[in-house]
Amino acid sequence: MSATGEVTDRRGRGRRIILWRHGQTAWNVERRFQGSTDVELTETGIGQARRAARLLASLGPDAIVSSDLRRAVDTAAQLAALTSLDVTRDEGLRETYAGVWQGLTHEEIIARHGDEYAAWKRGEPVRRGGGELETEVADRAAPVVLRHAEKLPEDGTLVIVSHGGTIRTTIGRLLGLESRHWESLGGLTNCCWSVLGEGARGWRLLEHNAGTLPEPVLGDDD
Repeated sequence: MSATGEVTDRRGRGRRIILWRHGQTAWNVERRFQGSTDVELTETGIGQARRAARLLASLGPDAIVSSDLRRAVDTAAQLAALTSLDVTRDEGLRETYAGVWQGLTHEEIIARHGDEYAAWKRGEPVRRGGGELETEVADRAAPVVLRHAEKLPEDGTLVIVSHGGTIRTTIGRLLGLESRHWESLGGLTNCCWSVLGEGARGWRLLEHNAGTLPEPVLGDDD
């Protein structure tokens, strides 16, 4: 309590989690559903990662954890080069496995699996292409994020490099939202990020799809 009788918060800002989507791939441009397919970055994607890494490095991250898929690892490498931090790879941060949807364009998915696609967009639990439920993605990804966040210093910053769909479901889980509302978070543009901050009642969304002027979101579940 201060000399004036006011209660003061002696804590710093608390821990922060930055969830950073990978750079552009050729399949993003083609609006082709990647899922867990291991597609690499385009030259544009590498440039995006390099520019974003300069901004994120200025935040002084304490740790970098990445999906083990190449598009995420190569994005994370740009930040690692500027911060001298090691990148921890974890397959729990991979994008949603989407079975027979993987490799198809959105138009092909709608043409071949229209009812399934429509049910997913309505927020119903759907195993897209016979793959994972969104809740199952959160079940594997959110614990990875929390485990590494717990290792941070009191005011530390963790950078998670992952995929659009996995980031959305993880944010939804950490914010305590019902899964049918996760879609309302909206997609992430390639190489943009969202920021969660530690608050008195748990994690709070501080920024979403930050990092650039607004651009089209290309294939955010990949």
